[in-house]
Amino acid sequence: MSLINTQVQPFKANAFHNGKFVEITEQTLKGHWSVFIFMPAAFTFNCPTEVEDAATNYAEFKKAGAEVYIVTTDTHFAHKVWHETSDAVRKAEFPLIGDPAHKLTRAFDVHIEEEGLALRGTFIINPEGVIKTLEVHDNAIARDVSETLRKLKAAQYVAANPGQVCPAKWKEGAKTLTPSLDLVGKI
Repeated sequence: MSLINTQVQPFKANAFHNGKFVEITEQTLKGHWSVFIFMPAAFTFNCPTEVEDAATNYAEFKKAGAEVYIVTTDTHFAHKVWHETSDAVRKAEFPLIGDPAHKLTRAFDVHIEEEGLALRGTFIINPEGVIKTLEVHDNAIARDVSETLRKLKAAQYVAANPGQVCPAKWKEGAKTLTPSLDLVGKI
């Protein structure tokens, strides 16, 4: 069964955020759009490049009314040290969530049982806590966060404009479609 259009399950996790340890729950997600970016573990090779990419695009996510959350199978203590020692990760101004008990990785169906790590999963969650997009990669394939930002804006557009759909490669401000019998076979 797909997680699309399902409610985020109740959870409680610790994160390192702006020099402090904070608690993040499903209630933290309410009232704004959220982007969960799962990564295998801190102190790996591809993960810092993705954190840096998210940090580079963070102002655009905030402008769109969304919060970014990085999740790995490490502790929030490890995230503090990762933030302090990696030039790429130091740029992160968003919460780095630790999931050492693997509750989040299992709830979002990105857990690799044999390894105790997460797959590279990306989830866009609406202000009501409902998952609207998901994408899961093999851990050797890093993501492009600008594509996540595009998908966030598309999800926001269709939420604000019921009856409209965003076609392939849609970008903010581009033309959308209104599904109808008249369009069948015409595109």
